[in-house]
Amino acid sequence: MDQSIVNAIHQLAKNRNQSFIDPALYQPTDLMRGRDALDRRQVRLVHSKAAGDIVRVQRIADQTIVDYVVQYEWLIKQKDQLYVEERQERRRAQLRAGDVEIDEEMMLDEQELEPTSPLLPNVVEELDESRQKSRYNRRTAVRYAERWWNDYNPEYNRFTDNCTNFISQCLYAGGAPMNRTGQKSKGWWTDGASWSLSWTVAHSLRWYLSGSSKGLKGEEKETASELEPGDVICYDFTGDGRWQHTTIVVAKDENNEPLVNAQTVNSRMRYWTYEDSTAWTPEIKYKFFKIVVI
Repeated sequence: MDQSIVNAIHQLAKNRNQSFIDPALYQPTDLMRGRDALDRRQVRLVHSKAAGDIVRVQRIADQTIVDYVVQYEWLIKQKDQLYVEERQERRRAQLRAGDVEIDEEMMLDEQELEPTSPLLPNVVEELDESRQKSRYNRRTAVRYAERWWNDYNPEYNRFTDNCTNFISQCLYAGGAPMNRTGQKSKGWWTDGASWSLSWTVAHSLRWYLSGSSKGLKGEEKETASELEPGDVICYDFTGDGRWQHTTIVVAKDENNEPLVNAQTVNSRMRYWTYEDSTAWTPEIKYKFFKIVVI
């Protein structure tokens, strides 16, 4: 690979990493919002480390397009508490004559995912009764979220937009029973060959949690601080009624606010508001769900 490309991407990652710590450096809008959020929470970012890889290089006429992945690790101090937040960004840089013209995070819209094989005919709704008798184990759900936030369990399908698939796995690991219908638009389930939309699509899971009358259910709360580890937050970034993202609470900070794990933009111990995300808009809406099994 052309060493000049490697050097350019290395410098981009280095500059972005430094800008997390040094407020005097120029910062893109998402980082400025993130720093403002840290200040409001009285949080100090004391150390930032970055590592990554170039994934793909494309040459189109006199342009070079580089897709790369950067893994960040931040040591955060809030009052007397220290914790590590981790995040993986997929980014795309556009270079012309060796100069960087564009460097931005790659955001992929979550799609309605179709089963990979035909649905079975005449399948009736069936709840996993053995799991229904068990209470939701929040600790087990959080352990799963910590184990797999930046990896992919080979026992499940993996999608380009994997956030809700990941959250469903966490909930199931915590003892939430599948509601097996064999129908894409009903229930909450996966059997490997096919799956419900509520298992894989943020918008569908948000409405399943609100409307479920048995098994897995979400009790809506007014504020994020009412949630506990193992609970779920849904995000409508543009406020248009289309829910695009899902996270799971894994811890609470010193102000009793949730820290979350998520995939697609793989994140660990991230502050729940997502103000430092390029997807964030002033119109963002949230749904806070306390997870129960009924």
